[in-house]
Amino acid sequence: MAPSQPQQFTDPQACVDFVLSTVGKHIVLGLPLGLGKPNHLANAFFQKALKDTSIRLNIVTAITPEIPTWSSDLERRLLKPIFERVFGGYPELDYALALRNNNLPDNIDVTEFFFRPGAYMGNRRAQQNYISTNYTHAVRDLMANGLNVAASLIATETIDGIPRYSYSCNPEVVLDLQQAMEQAKQEGRKMVVVGQVNRNLPFMYGGALVDTAIFDAILDHPSFDFPLYAPPKESVNTQDYMIGMHVSSLIRDGGTLQIGIGSLGDAIAYGLILRNEQNEAYRRFLTISGILERFGDRIERIGGTAPFATGLYGCTEMLVDPYLHLIERGVIKRKVYDHPGLQRLLNQGDIDEPIGSDILEKLVGANIVSGRLTAEDVAFLTRFGIFQPQWRWEEGMLVDDHRRIPADLTDIGKREEIASACLGKRLQNGILVHGGFFLGPRDFYEQLRRMPAERRRLIDMTAVTYMNQLYGNEEIKILQRRHSRFVNTGILVTLGGAVVSDGLEDGRVISGVGGQYNFVSQAHALPNARSIIMIRATRNSNGKTSSNIVWNYGHTTIPRHLRDIVVTEYGIADLRSRPDKEVAQALIEIADSRFQEALLHQAKQAGKIPGTYRIPERFRNNFPERLEQTIKTFRNQGLFPAFPFGSDLTNEEYVLAKALKTVKEETQSRGIRSIDWRSAAKSISVPTAARPYLQRMELDRPGGIREHLMQRLVVYALERTGALS
Repeated sequence: MAPSQPQQFTDPQACVDFVLSTVGKHIVLGLPLGLGKPNHLANAFFQKALKDTSIRLNIVTAITPEIPTWSSDLERRLLKPIFERVFGGYPELDYALALRNNNLPDNIDVTEFFFRPGAYMGNRRAQQNYISTNYTHAVRDLMANGLNVAASLIATETIDGIPRYSYSCNPEVVLDLQQAMEQAKQEGRKMVVVGQVNRNLPFMYGGALVDTAIFDAILDHPSFDFPLYAPPKESVNTQDYMIGMHVSSLIRDGGTLQIGIGSLGDAIAYGLILRNEQNEAYRRFLTISGILERFGDRIERIGGTAPFATGLYGCTEMLVDPYLHLIERGVIKRKVYDHPGLQRLLNQGDIDEPIGSDILEKLVGANIVSGRLTAEDVAFLTRFGIFQPQWRWEEGMLVDDHRRIPADLTDIGKREEIASACLGKRLQNGILVHGGFFLGPRDFYEQLRRMPAERRRLIDMTAVTYMNQLYGNEEIKILQRRHSRFVNTGILVTLGGAVVSDGLEDGRVISGVGGQYNFVSQAHALPNARSIIMIRATRNSNGKTSSNIVWNYGHTTIPRHLRDIVVTEYGIADLRSRPDKEVAQALIEIADSRFQEALLHQAKQAGKIPGTYRIPERFRNNFPERLEQTIKTFRNQGLFPAFPFGSDLTNEEYVLAKALKTVKEETQSRGIRSIDWRSAAKSISVPTAARPYLQRMELDRPGGIREHLMQRLVVYALERTGALS
């Protein structure tokens, strides 16, 4: 019996009507995290429930993309052209706008298990409906909330003359969700799986490539091929680069790498590429900055500073664009294979990717294939490229279109004949990166779309339960994830080693736990694996500088019993297996020196550090000015650019953004009087160097007092940050 084919729709409302006729008027709609939301379908569900209040709609999702806004006319002049260029054509999500404006009707709810960082700090309804969960438990929680409709954005491609579908950017939850929904169907519950085609989505393989029959309905029309949501890249500042350089030295060649989105991920990738391609400059930086002197023992024990001979494998919840740069530049090049025996031989160095003439002997010796080959053995050998694809097994013989060879490896002569005739040149179907979902700038999507299919197949987009946990296929996961380094970001760390990443002590949620706990616990379970939490040593809020290393805090994301490695811009604290006094001392040593004595006093008062302890002199110069001075020399040599992997901003826009941000922070802390208006007033005669920036802001020919004041403020900001010198 042929599998059923999905209903095809070209109108979103007709598709929604089909769903309603199938499951009824109580809809629990599961939408993927981030990029994979089917905007037209989601909006059609929302509008239907808005007009018909007898429909009960609960949208369950995470990371809802929104086009940013501005808070002043000056910001509008800078940001509006950027947003039009970057987000132009992206259809906004109606439910997000209603939630943002507190306009959700009583019959519509939105529940999220991970917020776009900081997006809903002041939104009571969003805070009240937040579900705190590990990412690997998302399917369980979706089903527990009564999910009956799953809708995703999908990619399509014709393969061997047959239209195929891919979950592309978001297979991470839906692959496991499909199984749960199928089980629910068998139990008599009404379930619907819907896909909305968008041809701008890169067609990804691995787990993302799915059978058409899994869909009940598909919405497909060229008018719905909207531009993908593509947040611009953040600039990488000195604080980020210093953290990234420390982390890059903790990565073991031949190991496994997980990193996340943002400027810190970019900084790590840049450090790894610098280590691989300009090793002399890399080591010189580690020496001049004092990193090797202060933390060389930890680097030698945990990571390394040499170029990558074997290379890395990526195992990550989120596939971020730095992974593509790391692949292109030869840092990520260690392929893994979905077979424990084969992977074990590779790990031991008994075989290599170029196929040696003795590989059959090695495979027999490891009991991976039989001395007298079976059909299953030949299927295995063909799958991984050990045999050329034309060879097949027929009644104890190896057969192609021209020859028949006894499938007997126990006889040396026959084994040599088989090796001469059948062996391929390199192992096939290896994977460079396993990923769960992706989100990034426009050129990231374009790189994936342009990538030849055989290269895209090296990236296996699959279920989050594969990357984020060990149970289920433990043997192959352990073999693949050698020397894993799971690198994540935190907000605060206490002197006890507990990490705060997702919320505040007043209960408000900033983002979510996501997969961070999964990777931290996995690092403790895997042999030779480490969890690395990056913490910026300080933060600036309303012009006030505070320490992100604190004595204690009223909320915890990662408990202190899972403490491992913490990295700030000032150094590396290896906390695993160390007593409390050494944990507190190590964290104080990598804190900003403006806060070290106060932290030390609190720890001593609590009896956690001996009263005789003094901070070693080599850790007492942890000041931003020292870091800036260190990195300045290397910037003058063309290293450590603001955007190491490109930017959607023009140079003028970046300079303006930096200048206006600096002045905004000053006025937030000390008020409008903090501006030196006397100096600003002197800018009646506009410096020639300021003209391009003023033209970009449409302030080169101000009309009226207000625009004249804005012009003077922009010139002041540019001069204040040295942009005109």
